[in-house]
Amino acid sequence: MKFLQSLCLALFGLVGASAMAADSVHEFKMKSIDGKEVELSEYKGKVLLIVNVASQCGLTPQYEQLQALHEKYKDQGVVVIGVPCNQFGAQEPGTEAEIKQFCDSKYKVTFPMMSKVDVNGAKEDPLYKYLKSNSDKKDPISWNFEKFVVGKDGKVAARFAPRTKPDADEVITAIDSALKK
Repeated sequence: MKFLQSLCLALFGLVGASAMAADSVHEFKMKSIDGKEVELSEYKGKVLLIVNVASQCGLTPQYEQLQALHEKYKDQGVVVIGVPCNQFGAQEPGTEAEIKQFCDSKYKVTFPMMSKVDVNGAKEDPLYKYLKSNSDKKDPISWNFEKFVVGKDGKVAARFAPRTKPDADEVITAIDSALKK
């Protein structure tokens, strides 16, 4: 039993260490909401706005602003990425198919959506471990719709609280600044 505990701790340490040792978001892989593997390296040279989303949250109307940002900036090299998460008030309980259908029908989402992940805790997605450890605020994700602006180089450029709207001046300024670099 002690051996298994040690092995689990060692493996967890390696997974955690690999996220910490990564040099950019481009080193990570995720699954799309359709179950396809997505290498984030395909976004090299683009500015990313990565947001943990939920469909049954008071902040869910931010999907409208995220879609508007996507439409406004996609031709300039900005990609909005939605990452469903059910860790906050169980506000994203659906399957990937249900989440996709909700986003398509209610908000006409055309930006990339990933599969549901944990953004905190023992089952935390390695990308989120990297995002948090490389932002100015190292705290756990506090709620749905926390936002990370990632520069063309794959490095975290800014982090915004859930209640900060996607089209807030400070978010737009961070995106514009990342586009100029």
